[in-house]
Amino acid sequence: MHVSTESAIARLHQTGDGDTLGGRIWRARDAAKLTTKDLASKLGVRSETISSWERDRAEPRANRLFMLAGVLGVTPVWLIAGVGRGPDEETAEPPQNQLRKQLDLVKKLHAQTGEAIATLEMEIERADQEED
Repeated sequence: MHVSTESAIARLHQTGDGDTLGGRIWRARDAAKLTTKDLASKLGVRSETISSWERDRAEPRANRLFMLAGVLGVTPVWLIAGVGRGPDEETAEPPQNQLRKQLDLVKKLHAQTGEAIATLEMEIERADQEED
């Protein structure tokens, strides 16, 4: 079965949860039953910083993002893009399997893009030859 590039891209976008980074931080903190003060203490930042992250007024730096994911028991990928298992989702499938599925989809899209490029190049070459 051939999957169109457009439908594959649409499916890739649908895997995210539609929330923002701040919303996911809040959801994970709530699921972990931590206050902003508790989380701030664990990360070595002020509680105002946590509140700013949760309201999407600021974003954590990469090193804090990884610490945040570890403290909240989620993956950095989930925090950033909403892909994979969130803190309030029960699943029998390990997160790495979900990520592998996403990788497989991206690889398929990559292959389809390569095919589309090759087809376009052949069409351009053919059109150039017809002009001569």
